[in-house]
Amino acid sequence: MTIRLFILFFLIQIASAQELSVKGKVLFNGQPVEGVSILLKGSNTGTITDHDGQFELNITNLKNQKLIFSYIGFKSVTRKIDFGDLNLGVIILETDETLNEVVISGTLKPVSKLDSPVPVEIYSQTFFKANPTASIFEALENINGIRPQLNCNVCNTGDIHINGQEGSYTMVLIDGLPIVSGLSTVYGLSGIPQSLIERVEVIKGPASTLYGSEAIGGLINLITKLPENTSKLAVDSFLSSWGEINTDIGFKYRLSGKNSGLLGINYFNYSNPVDNNKDGFTDLTLQNRISIFNKLTFGTKLSLATRFVYEDRWGGQMNWMAKYRGGDILYGESIYTSRFETFGKYELNSKLSFSFSFNNHNQDSFYGLTPFNANQTIGFGQLVWNKNIKRHDILIGLAYRYTYYDDDTIATFNDVSKLNQETTTHLPGIFIQDEIKFNLKNSLLLGFRYDNNSLHGNILTPRVNYKFNNQDKSTTIRLSFGSGFRVAQIFTEDHAALTGARDVVFLEDLNPERSWNINGNFIKKLYLKQGNIIEFDFSLFHTRFLNKIIPDYDSDPNKIIYTNLNGSSINQGASLNLNLLIQNGVRINLGATYIDSYINRQEFRTTPYLTESFQGVWKVEKKWQASNLILDITGTSIGPMRLPILGSLDPRPTYSKTFHILNFQLTKSWDNTFETYGGVKNLLDFTPPRDSIARSFDPFDNEVTFDTEGNALSTNNNPFALTFDPSYVYASNQGIRFFFGLRWKLN
Repeated sequence: MTIRLFILFFLIQIASAQELSVKGKVLFNGQPVEGVSILLKGSNTGTITDHDGQFELNITNLKNQKLIFSYIGFKSVTRKIDFGDLNLGVIILETDETLNEVVISGTLKPVSKLDSPVPVEIYSQTFFKANPTASIFEALENINGIRPQLNCNVCNTGDIHINGQEGSYTMVLIDGLPIVSGLSTVYGLSGIPQSLIERVEVIKGPASTLYGSEAIGGLINLITKLPENTSKLAVDSFLSSWGEINTDIGFKYRLSGKNSGLLGINYFNYSNPVDNNKDGFTDLTLQNRISIFNKLTFGTKLSLATRFVYEDRWGGQMNWMAKYRGGDILYGESIYTSRFETFGKYELNSKLSFSFSFNNHNQDSFYGLTPFNANQTIGFGQLVWNKNIKRHDILIGLAYRYTYYDDDTIATFNDVSKLNQETTTHLPGIFIQDEIKFNLKNSLLLGFRYDNNSLHGNILTPRVNYKFNNQDKSTTIRLSFGSGFRVAQIFTEDHAALTGARDVVFLEDLNPERSWNINGNFIKKLYLKQGNIIEFDFSLFHTRFLNKIIPDYDSDPNKIIYTNLNGSSINQGASLNLNLLIQNGVRINLGATYIDSYINRQEFRTTPYLTESFQGVWKVEKKWQASNLILDITGTSIGPMRLPILGSLDPRPTYSKTFHILNFQLTKSWDNTFETYGGVKNLLDFTPPRDSIARSFDPFDNEVTFDTEGNALSTNNNPFALTFDPSYVYASNQGIRFFFGLRWKLN
């Protein structure tokens, strides 16, 4: 008996040690797929499928072995090897393409991206991991048609331009609610923990029919994760060679039963003054910021989130300290910001829901000698009813927005009482949309909104969207027409109104801006025989603005003059996105946008400031499955922009030169819980000209001679009649830097 057991054991050992052949075939839509990577889990043993989708892999040890099938554009498949049957048969691949993702921004309700009549772009967390940043503001730079624009060389505040339009025309939402707006347009895009963001949805073009004021040029919707879709604990931290430190922490916890929570903390610190361009000012603003985010879900009915942000930032002369704040000894721009937000949604039933948000923003700041203390409170509520009636999908909403704003500038100064007077705005509105599905190929969306602004009266915003797709949905055509409106708040949106030595002048009471937009979008997806996928996404856009508010820097170099445009402003162009999903782990995303933007003022045609003529973006990803390595190459190219010079004697160029930003990153996954990443940003070491800040050596204009009307005069020590001005800015002064980071999660 013992001998028999020994012989049986010996034969089993021989069988397990000898090479055995595992066979199978891989199909997609009934067709064989060539080039599918097949890897024996936990080893370097692997193969690929042939022209007929078949494979054969010789292995020696079958105990608890699994094969992993992976192919760009498809979901990975894992198959356990059966010792008794080495023929795995047919393995079916399923597509993993963003066209089938669910979007909500276009119609205020969940719908497949492919079926949405409104063109919506989706960018997942994986997209942003290819170029890690400390804020959403910086993270958007690799999206075609979107450009983060710095508005000040000193404090590095900025906004987000869509298709060359000013940042004040971009509405930023969190979970579909207006959180980042008004006063926080400049500062509210920092401190959102990126580890808690599920995806970012982008709409280019007016969206005021659903979202009201500020969505005149487009919107960016940050969708946060649901607690059930996150790791129990996640940490992501990186540091750069400049001394920047950023840490994101996410923690999931359970309250009781189906009630759970998600806590996120973001901390960013940069406290290393650098002056590589030798102008005496910090190249990068020093910042110390903490953000705490908490999201609760109570079953499937109620979700509630809160966020608190505190930031202390300053930029200025290298030896500036807090004791010089607001004084004329050393120049500095110092901003203390504290902000609280709460927002949520309650599903009353399958057809009726109520969304709400509240935020309070306090800002204590000095821009040299100019104080700016402001407080803004925004309350928002929206009731939405959705009903399907035959071919009609009807959505009706009631909305109300309350805005309280107060600051210590002339924006809230009452000329009659000679006292400061805060502004309170009530904005009730009603909107209705009807999506008509004629058949599987054609649909039409009609929308209309009515708002009553307590300061400006009635505002109407319609829209029409048409969508066509062919039988297999590989071709989609969308046509859009719509209107948008915006009520301007100069001091909260245009940083140039505060910084430097220019005086602000209003020639009239500013009326709301209006826009009319037409947009065409064509998407074509090609499935090649080898399994490669090519996607073309082409758009044409044309927007005409009325009552546009354009800051006038030219009439008087010492003033910024604001008035409604007596004429029209045109923003038009074309964009192309090309996405390639190639075998052997290569993914390529290329994008280019051409922008033709001009202002018709009576018979004169001019180009608006800080509007690029073209933009290009690229992202190349290469994966090595066996070694768990990912190489990401990202970058952007920005065309010439018109810059605000200080009069006819200013020797600085009127237009910027085309510049390129190039980034490299290598990521290594060690297991399902830990990965490291590192690389280099701005490899080409691009920085703007050293004289971007005019007369940086004399920030208080002590050595400038002025005439009786306040105009700078040309003198021996100031031959170009310049004054101190940091508004000649179009890119960051931060040059090349290296970075290294760690990610860890507990599932």
